[in-house]
Parts: sequence; C-alpha cells; structure tokens
Amino acid sequence: VSYSSQKSMLPKMKMIPIPEKAYGSFFEGDCYIILYNKKTSNGFITDLHYWIGKDSSQDEQGAAAFYITQIDDMLGGSPVQHREVEGHESEAFKSYFKSGIIYKKGGVASGFRHVETNMYNIRRLLHVKGKKHVSATEVELSWDSFNKDDVFLLDLGKVLIQWNGPDCNIAEKSRGLALARSIRDDERGGRAQIGIIDNEKDSPDLMQIMNTVLGERRGALGVGIPDEKADELQKANVRLYHVYEKDNNLVVQEIATRPLTQDLLQHEDCHILDQGGFKIYVWRGKDSSKEEKKAAFSRAVSFIQAKGYPATTNVEVVNDGAESAMFKQLFKRWTEKEETQGLGKVCTTSKIAKVEQVKFDVSQLHARPELAAEQRMVDDASGKVEVWRIEDLHMQPVDPRTYGQFYGGDCYLVLYTYLISGRTHYIIYMWQGRHASVDEITACAFNAVELDKKYGNEPVQVRVTMGREPQHFLAIFKGSLIIYERGTSRAQNNEPEPLVRLFQVRGTDEFNTKTIEVPARASSLNSNDVFLLTTNQVCYLWCGKGCSGDEREMAKIVANIVSKRDKQTVLEGQEPVEFWAALGGKAPYASDKRFQESTVRYEPRLFECSNQTGRFIMTEVVGFCQDDLDEDDVMLLDTWEEIFLWIGKTSNTYEKNEAVSSAKDYLKTHPAGRDLTTPIIMVKQGYEPLTFTGWFSAWDPYKWSRTSPAYKPHFNSNVNSSSNYQNNNAPSVVSAVTNGNGAYPREVLINKTVDELPEGVDPAKKEYYLSDADFHDIFGKSKNEFYQMPRWKQQNEKKQHGLF
Repeated sequence: VSYSSQKSMLPKMKMIPIPEKAYGSFFEGDCYIILYNKKTSNGFITDLHYWIGKDSSQDEQGAAAFYITQIDDMLGGSPVQHREVEGHESEAFKSYFKSGIIYKKGGVASGFRHVETNMYNIRRLLHVKGKKHVSATEVELSWDSFNKDDVFLLDLGKVLIQWNGPDCNIAEKSRGLALARSIRDDERGGRAQIGIIDNEKDSPDLMQIMNTVLGERRGALGVGIPDEKADELQKANVRLYHVYEKDNNLVVQEIATRPLTQDLLQHEDCHILDQGGFKIYVWRGKDSSKEEKKAAFSRAVSFIQAKGYPATTNVEVVNDGAESAMFKQLFKRWTEKEETQGLGKVCTTSKIAKVEQVKFDVSQLHARPELAAEQRMVDDASGKVEVWRIEDLHMQPVDPRTYGQFYGGDCYLVLYTYLISGRTHYIIYMWQGRHASVDEITACAFNAVELDKKYGNEPVQVRVTMGREPQHFLAIFKGSLIIYERGTSRAQNNEPEPLVRLFQVRGTDEFNTKTIEVPARASSLNSNDVFLLTTNQVCYLWCGKGCSGDEREMAKIVANIVSKRDKQTVLEGQEPVEFWAALGGKAPYASDKRFQESTVRYEPRLFECSNQTGRFIMTEVVGFCQDDLDEDDVMLLDTWEEIFLWIGKTSNTYEKNEAVSSAKDYLKTHPAGRDLTTPIIMVKQGYEPLTFTGWFSAWDPYKWSRTSPAYKPHFNSNVNSSSNYQNNNAPSVVSAVTNGNGAYPREVLINKTVDELPEGVDPAKKEYYLSDADFHDIFGKSKNEFYQMPRWKQQNEKKQHGLF
C-alpha cells in the first residue's frame, strides 16, 4: 500500500491512497508511506517505509515521519520502520517494485490528475539504471543527458523508444525492456508501441524520431557515472552507541565495535547501530520510555548530521523482540526464546556444542528441493566415490579400503558422481588438512580445476576445511568419516603413530556420523558423547551419560576401523584405573546436562559480487528468484552454514578467477565476525545441485539446459512505418520490439517438437516468441500478466494451447 502526503501545513496534511497501477512511480516533490506485509510460517512481517522526494518540503517530510509513527502505534510497535531518500533507497525497498522505480518531476497536486487525463500527451526522457533493481529518473530532454554505459527511455506517450548505450550489458537491457513494458501495460493500457535501438545504424526510423524530438546529436557520447556504493570493509565497521538526551543536548556514547554481541542491547535503553555510515539502525528497547521511542527517527537524523554523513543515509528503526533479519545478522550470535525447529526458522544447539541430530526421509529430496537445501543433501549419498591425496603436488589415488580416513597433514580431492533423472552430476570436494603446507593447499585447488575440466566444467566445487565438513560429505562415507589430527596417509610416512589416541564420535546413523581425533586427555571428554580411547593393548568405548543407543552403535562400527585391538565398553562413572592412566589422570570435563537454547537460522541472502574497481563491493538482491541470476554475473548465496558462488556462463574471466577470493573477503569483512572455515561451494550455471536450487522458491531446471547456446536476448528494433507510429489501437509494436528475441508466426510454434522449432527458439518458452498481438489473442492477457502468474498456472495454460 502506498500513500502520498499532500502539500499543505502539517495539521492539514493527509495521506492520499495511491492506485495500485501507479505503484513504483514517485513524484520528486512529494513524500510517500509504503506499508509492506510479508507472510511467514509464524504470521506476518510488516515493514513501514517513508520515502522522501528530493524536492519535497520540510513540512511534508515531517508529516510523513508523524504518520509512520502513528501507524506503528496502531500496529502495536511490531513493524520495522525505514527512512528512504530518493535515489538512495534500500535494496528491500527496491525489491517491492519488480519492474522498477520511476521518478517523476513535480508533485501529486500539480501533476497527478494532469497525467491521468492526458496520458498520451507526454514527452519525457528517462535515465534507466540498475541491473537487478531498476530505477528511472526523468532527465533533461536532450542528447546531453545520454551516455554510452546506460539505458535511456524516450517516452512519447504513444511510442516508447528504448535506447541502449553501446557499453551497457544484457541484464541492463532486459531490465530496461521490462520497465518499458510496465509503462505500456500499466500506464497506457497496452495501447503504446515499444521500439528498441541496440545499434543506431540498424534503426534509422527510430533514430529519425529521436533526432526530431532531441535535435541532431553533436559530439561523442560521454561515460556514465558509476553509482557510489559502500564496499564491504566500510559495511563491516559496525559500532554500537547509547543515545540519550541530557540538559536538552543529544549525548552519543560509544559502547562497542565489531563483533557485536546481543547482550549489549539493554531493554530499558535505545541504541544506534552505525554500519560504517552506510546505514543507521535505531533499536528501541521494550522498557524504554514512550518519548524515547517516538524520537527514534529524529535522533537518527541528528546522529547523521553530527557524524557528517550524507543526508541521504538510510535509516531503519527496529523494536526489541521484532528485529529485522538484516539487523540480526550484524551480531556474532543472536538467540530467541520459544522458537521451534523448522526450515528457515531456528535450530537448536547446546552450550556444550552438541547439535541435535535430525532424521529425515532421503526419498523426499527430489520432490522437495527446499528439504535438500535445508539438510545440505543433493541425493541419498548412494553415488560413486573416488579419492585422491595430493602428493608431490600431484593427485595420488587412495586405497578404497581406507576411504573416509583423512589426515590433518594432507590435502585430498574427492570426486562424487551421482544420477538425477538419468543425468550424471559431479561434485569435487577439496579437503584441506589443518597442518597441510601452503604448497599442498595450492596444488589441491589447481588439481581440482584440472579435474573439473576433465568433466566438462560441470562439477560443483566445494572447499572443505578440516573440521567443517558439510552434511553430504559425511553421508558419502557411510558413517566411517574419521579425521586424524596430524600425520599423513602416505606410504613413506616416517612419523611414529601415537601410542594413545582419543576420538570423539558424533552421529546417530550413516548419514550424520563423524569421528574426530581430540587431545588424549581427560578434559576432552563430554558427558553427551561417545569416545574411543585406543592404546597398544585395548580400545575403550567410553559412553557418556547423555549419549543415545544409536550413537553407541555407530561408535562400535568406527572402533573396528581405528583399532584392531580388543574392544571394551566403559560407562561414565565406572572407568577402570587403566583408562584414566592412559589419559594422564583424571581431570574436569564438560558434564552438564544438555541445555537447549534457540539460535536464529539466518535467512539466505543473495549478492552480486564485484571487485574490478579494486574495491570489494557486494550488492544484495532482496526477495531473490532464479531470474536474478544473470549469465554475465558472479553471484554469492550466503546460507550461513555455507557460501555458494554461482558462476554465470558469460561472466568475465577476472571475476571467475577471483570468485573464491571474493567469498573469503566476504567472510573476513562480515560484521558478525564469521567463521573463516565456512565451506565455499562453486556452482556453474546449468549444473546447480538441489542444495543450491532449494533456496529458490521456484526453480526451472530447464531454463539454461537447452539444445541451443545459452539464452541471450537480441535487442533488435523496428517501427514499421509512420502509420504504425500513429496507430493507438495496436496492442503492441513490431515483433522484434515486443519480446527482444524476434517474434515468429504462431503456426511455427504451436504443437511443434524441439526439432521442428526455428533455430534459437527455447523449447520451454515457446510462448515468449509470439508477437504481443498473437500472445494476447491466444492467452487473453499480456505477457507481463502471464509471467506474474504462478508457474503451475503458466504450464497448464501452455498445455491447453499447444505451447508446452
């Protein structure tokens, strides 16, 4: 819901509801309030934004802030509140307007009705910017406004001409086209033509119109000005302040810097969290005074002024107990009471580092990709496993009888091969021992690249640091994953094997069991687990009071691998003298009962990565979907437990080569002080595993795996004649203008097999190649309306009309 604050004195100002078809259009002389509700498994999450146009008055800005406080009170203080300034909106705000944001000159009082009644008497030039979330600013109607890096839209009411700069990319052109279609369908009721200029020499008719309106161009086109973006180092510089008034003065007291902990937030206070000047958060304690809560925005603005930050700095106000996901992820750890286990909610851990083992039905993985993502399982682990050790910087095959045994002084490559729907998939795990040399770690990465090439660059690559093995890695070794702290499995190993070793066994079945060597002393024991103590005479199975029968059974299997000696089961509290003697004597160890608390499982976050400018910059895509993965991108998906790097087919070589470095930089600079050993998984376009696709709400597995080369829209353009330019009733323009890929007659698309289709047509999107007129005639709706429908509805309608 959008509302605009009408121009007048504060007491008389009203909120005027905005019609839905005008959502995304903002007058620069006005202020707006946006209420956004998102349904979750626990109810609704509400966000309140007030938007400030660059030409709005102080009275309007004050009224917007006043009304947002009133709405917040009416909703019980649960909404997250945001202050947005034109041209500097948050990624969350931009995500609400899928077709883009348009900034219009003037204000509601002066221009709104005029535009409504004279929608065809328009002459404006829109400067379109952005790859993921698009914004369009009305600029001077002149060639001087153009540059060669961006997209520009000349809006003449009955005709929209999209001019693509020679140096703009495919994604920017696609988003520009989506915006043009949105204007045509929403503002003009479909009664406007779209023309596209991708190469001026190929579009003489459209260029003639452009020159008639703008005059002849003199001089060369300039270079576009890049958007100022905060780099990750800047965003990592988080500081927490206690802000209060004393003797009518604002007092700002710094409390802490990164990494922040949740206990720093006092319920009786209000705090400001400064994210390096990139964004300001105000946290309102539940026991703070009503006056303090009401003063949140004004204090944030005063803080921004005192710090000398730009007036456009984004502000977010969060309430104690209703914090946003963005706020929580700035803290090293965030816990909440009375949360339950579930996908995207919380997981339970104990203070003594025991994770609750969750059983799941592997047969559901392919039917429910979100389960595969949650459990980190691409399949049921029944595929083929091959293991190599890095030796003298080359790959040396490991004896299959010792598969699952990894030594901290080595690096290993594990190739996992599995089938899904008859298609072969590959995963390359790069396991790096804690005590391996730098040369071996480098050689491991190099050999992984060579192995990747051998399999057609299809494998998913996973960097695994010793001790941080992902769930699927455990599962493929069927409960026999054993990690030795030091040493090597090489034949010429000269190190003597320790006489006494202690292993901690964690897991309840063959999918989740891992055994790690720990220091052979009593303080390493834990009452909640099973331990194996090996000596030159016997192997003790020590069972803590808190362990389960399943854990004991798994430990018995592992015991036969780590020791050929006789096995002796020992219950906690009934240890023989020889047991303690082997550990060097008794000592205190973790023996508390399992204590459960809820730890927030962070929502996955998608970022576009860039470090070409020498500054590491991440641009977040809020409310992401598969369409946000552009072929020329390198994208980072953070699921907290692992980092995915998605490599587009046409992404540039520099960013491909620097992808892993980018992921490491992301972890290093994360405000929450992330674990640098977090697994990094490299995924290539078209070969995404379920553990990746499951984080997306609707994934089309056939989008990129076609018989034709990777789909790239061609932006040809054409306006048939001046008569077409005058034809208001034509529902669309010429074929190449409507879909950006060239339209085909319906006869060559309907009820045709893949082999019968014209070359280059995507067989899964036949309808996309219809002209707008044919599309509307067949489906009874515009393409824009069709693609907003749920995917299952699209498929059903395509089947009905022979286009599936």
